[in-house]
Amino acid sequence: MTEPKTLTKSETIALRKKLIGPSCKLFFRSDPLKILRASGSYMYDEEGVRYLDCINNVCHVGHCHPHVVAAACKQMAILNTNSRFLHDNLVLYADRLTATFPKKLSVCFFVNSGSEANDLAIRLARTYTGHKDIITLDHAYHGHVVSLIDISPYKFNHPGGEGQRDWVHVAPVADTYRGKYTDKDYTVEELSTKYANEVKALCDKATEKSGGVCAFFAESMQSCGGQIIYPPGYLRQVYAHVRAAGGVCVADEVQVGFGRVGSHMWAFQCQGDDIVPDIVTLGKPMGNGHPVSAVITTREIAESFGATGMEYFNTFGGNPVSIAIANAVFDVIENENLMEHATEVGKYLLQEFNKLKDKHEIIGDVRGKGMFLGIDLVKNRETREPATAEAAYVNKKLKEKHILLSNDGPYLNVLKFKSPIVFSIQDANELVQKLDEVLTEMEQAENCLSGSEISGKFTITNGRGRSSKINGCPTQTAVNGIV
Repeated sequence: MTEPKTLTKSETIALRKKLIGPSCKLFFRSDPLKILRASGSYMYDEEGVRYLDCINNVCHVGHCHPHVVAAACKQMAILNTNSRFLHDNLVLYADRLTATFPKKLSVCFFVNSGSEANDLAIRLARTYTGHKDIITLDHAYHGHVVSLIDISPYKFNHPGGEGQRDWVHVAPVADTYRGKYTDKDYTVEELSTKYANEVKALCDKATEKSGGVCAFFAESMQSCGGQIIYPPGYLRQVYAHVRAAGGVCVADEVQVGFGRVGSHMWAFQCQGDDIVPDIVTLGKPMGNGHPVSAVITTREIAESFGATGMEYFNTFGGNPVSIAIANAVFDVIENENLMEHATEVGKYLLQEFNKLKDKHEIIGDVRGKGMFLGIDLVKNRETREPATAEAAYVNKKLKEKHILLSNDGPYLNVLKFKSPIVFSIQDANELVQKLDEVLTEMEQAENCLSGSEISGKFTITNGRGRSSKINGCPTQTAVNGIV
C-alpha cells in the first residue's frame, strides 16, 4: 500500500485553495491550524504543539476515546452494510436511547447528521399537522441543507442569504441579558411570559393566514445566538401556545444533548419534568465525531408519516458501524460518570468565570449550564454595548497561548465554551488563567496610540452589516467569530 504523501502546512493550504470550494471556511482563517492528532481535550498540530480544545462539541467524550475507537474497529472488521438489512445493533441501541426519553418519545429514525435529522423533523411535522408555517427563533441555526437555511435566521439574514420566507415566522430569542426584554426591566417570571407571548402572536398570525402552525423549531438552549439559557417556564408556555395552534414542538438537541448540561441527559428537561417535545433531533455528540444522528418522536407522528405510502430509507443511517460507535459513546458517558463530571466542572467554570467578572469590567454576563457556557463581553456594563472587536482579539491571543475558543451571538461578542465533556478541573484552571492573562494585558494597554498590540488589529462584521473597531484603528476582518 502506498503511504499518503506528507505535505507541509503551506502545501496543504495551497492545495486546499486549489481544490476545495472557497465558501468552505476554516477556523482561524488568517493563520489556520493544521491538526494531525488529538486525545481527550487536547489537539496537536504538525509541529506537535498542544492546544487545549474548548471549541469541539463534536468529540463529546474526548478525542479518539479508546473505547469508541475499539468499537468502531471491531464492527468494521465484521460487517458494515446497507441499513435495510436486519441487525441487532440498531434495535438494541434504539431501545437504550429511547429509555433516556420521556415515555411518549418512543420511535427512532436514524440518519447521518444533525442537518439530516432536522430536515426529517420538518417532513414529519408537516405530514402530521398538515400545515407548513414554522416558528423559529432569531439568530437560530439548524443546519446546512436548503430546508434548514430557510428556518435559520443565522443564515438567511446574513450575507448570501435570501431573506425570510413567507411561511417562516421569527420570534425573538428569550435572551434575558441582551434580548428584546431584559432583566433590567422585568422579573424572570415576566420575561418568560413576555417571550412566550411573542410566540403566541406568531401562532395567531399563522393561524389567520394559513389555518395553523406546523412547528415551533428551537434548540433547547441556543448556541449561535450566544449561549442562551431560556428563563424558567418559557418552553412550558410556548409549547402550550404552539399546540393550541395545531403545531408540534421540535427540540433541537444537536449541540446540547447527551448530558452536556450535566443535570439531565437532554437539555429540554432543564425546563421541567413535564416539558416533553413532540420531536427531538440529535447529532454531533452521538458518534463522537462519527457521522451518526437520529430523530426521536411519538408513535402517532411516526405512523402518520408511514401512512403516506412513501417509503423512507436511509442507506447509511443506522448502519452497524455507526450504531456500534454510538453505543460506545453511551458506554463512556455512563461508565465514566460524565454527566456528573459535566456538572462539577461546569459549576467550577461558572464560579471562576464570575471571579473574572468581578475583576474585569469587560465581562458583562456569565451564563450557562454544565459544559455549555458563555461569557458576554461588553464595552459598558450599564449600556451592555457589545465588545465585538475585543472578543475577536481575546480569541486570537488565547490561540497564541494554545487555547482554542470561539465567539458568537448576533454581535460576535460572546465567548463560547463547548469543549469535550471530559474537560478536567486542571484544564479549566489553564483556561481561566490564560483568559485572565489576556484580559489583564488588554486593560494594561491603555489605548491603541500607546503602541499596544491591540491597536489596528480587528474589525468584526456581523450578519447585520455592523462593524466594530478598537479605538478607531485600521483593522482586518473576521467573520462568525473566528479570525
